[in-house]
Amino acid sequence: MQHRTVFEVMTHNVVTVGPTASFKEVARLFHDHDISAVPVIDATRRVLGVVSEADLLRSTVALPDLEGRWTGTRPVPQDRGLPEAETAADLMTAPAISAQPSWNLVETARLMHSKGVKRLPVADETGKLVGIISRSDLLRPFLRHDSAIREEIEHDVLSTTMRLAPEQIHVSVRDGVVTLTGRVDERSSIPVLERLCRSVDGVVSLHESIDYTYDDLALDVEPPR
Repeated sequence: MQHRTVFEVMTHNVVTVGPTASFKEVARLFHDHDISAVPVIDATRRVLGVVSEADLLRSTVALPDLEGRWTGTRPVPQDRGLPEAETAADLMTAPAISAQPSWNLVETARLMHSKGVKRLPVADETGKLVGIISRSDLLRPFLRHDSAIREEIEHDVLSTTMRLAPEQIHVSVRDGVVTLTGRVDERSSIPVLERLCRSVDGVVSLHESIDYTYDDLALDVEPPR
């Protein structure tokens, strides 16, 4: 089965800034390109960090009110996020958490979730920026047509991997929901079949009604001769 990689769904033309870009330059890029974060790169396109809207807001919340009084406590360390943080290098979150082009979308989604980020710069083996991937990019496989999902399951899972005859299992897909009906020889094949089908890109959920000839999971049943 062919699973989509980061390289296939990422944005290749990335808006970037250098470490000396000013606060206002970054804010203007956000507005002009309708984005909420930019990678910060050096002259060789090596990723140094990421500046997000949250990073800019950390700087502004530390400013005093109109009467010159500081409101609340400063939410960030002294060396970043303060009014004197004037450049991307001062504002950015570093080191950058990056994805690699060859990663599959599942491991990328897990990393985003564990780190609590909405996007990841994508860097090659040398650390150079090649793209950026966002949460919305991870959802692209779910835009696959039902027919494409069904064909992949029938060919890659049932025929090539499981070596099942076409008449053994019937596959239907509607809005990404897969339904399997039919019969297999051994009961132990059913959870394997389910797992493989769920791993197909675009599958939202799976229902099965599959019978079996021989319960090879029961300890007190003699195997067929």
